[in-house]
Amino acid sequence: MIKINLLGNTKRRGKGGAASSAVTMEVGDVGSPRVKILVVAALVGGLNYGYWHSLDVQKRGVMQKMELAERKNRELSDVKVHYLERQKQADAYKRRVDVIDQLRSNQNGPVSLMSMVGDTINSTEEVWLNTMKDSGTSVDIEGMALSTDAVANLIANLQKTGYFKNIEIKETYQDDSYKDMQAFQFTLSCEKGKS
Repeated sequence: MIKINLLGNTKRRGKGGAASSAVTMEVGDVGSPRVKILVVAALVGGLNYGYWHSLDVQKRGVMQKMELAERKNRELSDVKVHYLERQKQADAYKRRVDVIDQLRSNQNGPVSLMSMVGDTINSTEEVWLNTMKDSGTSVDIEGMALSTDAVANLIANLQKTGYFKNIEIKETYQDDSYKDMQAFQFTLSCEKGKS
């Protein structure tokens, strides 16, 4: 039992004076198991409530972040759909441009080949061109020359252009139909190089 003196100790006055009485209060036995269990239960309950409250606050924060993330995800999925549509349009446009460029280059190919062969024939004396067949990887040239040296000069001039990587004589013979001059018919096979 605990006693608490609320008035404090008073000193005796004089001789044989009466002693003053002190007020005391009894709290009970602090060491009793009931009190200890109640204190521990109150502490555990308070801590449990505080932990639950902090988890609840975190849960609300996570829910708000989830809602925000879902909203952004919906917005970004719309943007992704628009982006993919634009990408398809850009790819289709690029394919069209590539086809047009390829057609243009194919269109210029025969013109540049004819121009190059024509210039080479014109710069070689005593040579005339009868036919020229472009078969993709090679070109067959048939013509007439006044001498075998003129055919050799034509082959050398065609090699100098750099357009052909291999030039072979398929056939050459003297044409007897020309009585007043010497004429040779020739056929050349020219393999195209990288132009």
